[in-house]
Amino acid sequence: MGQSGELAHRRFAVRPESPTTAPPTRKNPRLVDYLWIAGAVGVTAAAVLFVVQQRRAKSLLGPTLVGSIGAFLLVAGWLFVIDPNAPKNEAIKTGGLAGGALVALYALWLNDRRRRTDEARQKIETARHKIETARQKLEDSRAEHDRSRVADERFARSVELLGHDAEQVRVGAMHALAGLARSRAEYTQTVLDVLCAYLRRPFRPRSTDDPTPVPTEESERELEVRLSAQRLIADLLPAADQADAALYDLDLTRAYLTYFDLSHRQIGQLTMRAARLVESNSLHHTVVHGGAWFTDCESRGRLHLHDVVFREKAWFSRFAGAENTDFSRTRFLGPNKFAGARFTGRVSFEDAEFAEPIDFAGAEFRGAFDLRLGRATVARTHGMKVSLEHETLLPEGWVVDPRDSVTGLVRS
Repeated sequence: MGQSGELAHRRFAVRPESPTTAPPTRKNPRLVDYLWIAGAVGVTAAAVLFVVQQRRAKSLLGPTLVGSIGAFLLVAGWLFVIDPNAPKNEAIKTGGLAGGALVALYALWLNDRRRRTDEARQKIETARHKIETARQKLEDSRAEHDRSRVADERFARSVELLGHDAEQVRVGAMHALAGLARSRAEYTQTVLDVLCAYLRRPFRPRSTDDPTPVPTEESERELEVRLSAQRLIADLLPAADQADAALYDLDLTRAYLTYFDLSHRQIGQLTMRAARLVESNSLHHTVVHGGAWFTDCESRGRLHLHDVVFREKAWFSRFAGAENTDFSRTRFLGPNKFAGARFTGRVSFEDAEFAEPIDFAGAEFRGAFDLRLGRATVARTHGMKVSLEHETLLPEGWVVDPRDSVTGLVRS
């Protein structure tokens, strides 16, 4: 019985588990070794695949996933080897962190690559924009050069036609010049200079005393051309109430002007030295920003200078006025000079204002004279003469000393 009991005990005894199904413990170290070896193989394969994919410029997602799994197996298996008694979940967690860190590094690399790609794209767009801007500037420069060349040719041709024998051709050339000035502001002063130069050309009207007068018909046609030039000059000047307007100078030295109307305009510098004004000419309500020079100017008709603003010099030295000359409410804000002026027609300075002393030295007023200024001012009246045959209205305190039956000297 003893022997049979021992056999029964061996028959029903629990057999040990197969090494292939045993958990990874100290009793089956080969399986643990396989874990970290498999991980090392996975990491190596991932590195090789990374190099291959990098050279082919393909996606690195595959190498990253393989490397992440390999890192997980390598770290977890290595922890099993070095510390068999450690909790298995901690080893798995650490391996998972290693694999996740590799994935996180890949994500960071993707973000950095995307950032660098965006920066490169932005640089390309910036460079492209600069190129487009430079190209556009070049095109604009070429177009502007072409327009300038056409404008120069148009200007030269129009100036050439001003010497044409036919008056209609000259008038057309003037209108072409005016159109050029309106379309290209940089030509405005030049066009005004050309028109003023045309008015400075010698002109003998039919009432001339020249022994060899120009035929009446020809002089009348020339007068129409000159009237057109006068109208175009006025049209090119800015209005008096226009703010920040460009200012243009007029040089009408020795010009022959009739029915010249510059009223309600702005002028830079006005030069009318030795000009001849006939019939009626108007500059009323005009603002002259620069100097105004009427030295030796002769007005044989009515001259309307009321409500004018002379911001700088107003020089009327040796001015000759044959008919009415109206300075009513005109403001002289700078130096003035009427020395040697001679007026045979009516002259009015009613309510005019002088910011500086008036220079009437040697001036003669042979007709009616109204000097009731808007405000009292000092005047230099040495040699100033007024008519005793016409009405003379002077500021309070001014007296007239008769010299003969016709004229008297004024003392202020």
